[in-house]
Amino acid sequence: MAYTVHGAVRSRAFRVLWMLEELGEAYRHVPSAPQSEEIRAVSPAGKVPVLEVDGTCIRDSAAILTFLADRHGQFTAPAGTVERALQDAMTFRVLDEIETPLWFATRHTFVLMPEDRVPEVKATCRSDFARAVEALFAEVTGPFLMGEALTVPDFILGHCGGWAHTANFPEPIPAFAEYLDRLRNRPAFQKALG
Repeated sequence: MAYTVHGAVRSRAFRVLWMLEELGEAYRHVPSAPQSEEIRAVSPAGKVPVLEVDGTCIRDSAAILTFLADRHGQFTAPAGTVERALQDAMTFRVLDEIETPLWFATRHTFVLMPEDRVPEVKATCRSDFARAVEALFAEVTGPFLMGEALTVPDFILGHCGGWAHTANFPEPIPAFAEYLDRLRNRPAFQKALG
């Protein structure tokens, strides 16, 4: 199987690179910047990451992670099971409640044109993020989001933890900090960082 990952390590492409390292799968990495000519050749919207596989481009980190997990039978519950529905619900929760405030703050920091930015919204984004993380970790009982095993939503939340740090979001609560340490200490996480 030949995979090509487009997108810089310091982007959502990290999630894909990390999963491929965890899977032990070979891949080629093209560290394209968002909106670059290089990325627009495989992603007309200019967004990263993109996974090229079997002559097709998959665009969206959550879709790519789900595809890879299903294809290799790792980091996921089987499709059609209640466990998978719960895992998917956790994935959507992380995307909706934790990634969204990060992305919104990022847009108002450098993505939008300067005249469209509203810097004041970033305080609300930080508060929303902190509340969502606290609520989530009041429910998490295992070392990982779904219990004893690393699954798709962990790849997303692990990336969001680093993104939050870079964006000067609130320091993680102890349970989140310990969780992030567990993820960051994984050899595949370190290897994906380059």
